[in-house]
Amino acid sequence: NQPAGHLEPDETLQAAALRETLEETGWEVELECLVGIQQWTSSHSGSQFVRFTFAATPLRHHPGRALDSGILRALWLDRDEIVAARERLRSPLILNSIDDWLAGRRLPLDSIRRLAPGTTS
Repeated sequence: NQPAGHLEPDETLQAAALRETLEETGWEVELECLVGIQQWTSSHSGSQFVRFTFAATPLRHHPGRALDSGILRALWLDRDEIVAARERLRSPLILNSIDDWLAGRRLPLDSIRRLAPGTTS
């Protein structure tokens, strides 16, 4: 599964992606582009999910850094290895995101615009 999480108060999507990647993998990365935005509703729970997928370049690994609770280790896998482990994925958004990347989908990071609190127009 790819790093995932929630926004902290006043946090941008890009900052959340950097933070979650570090917390869940021990890697500092540089975001390169937005690969896509996916929306999915779990047929099991009815929960709705919106996923923002970023592509990034790894910069620095912190192998001694404790990972978030419940994460045993970070692994690099190719698509075939991920397909082989499909039953362990938390959602279909994982493979969808990888397929978007492989299909060449790329959006500039400035496609995401954050409006200041109180903005009315």
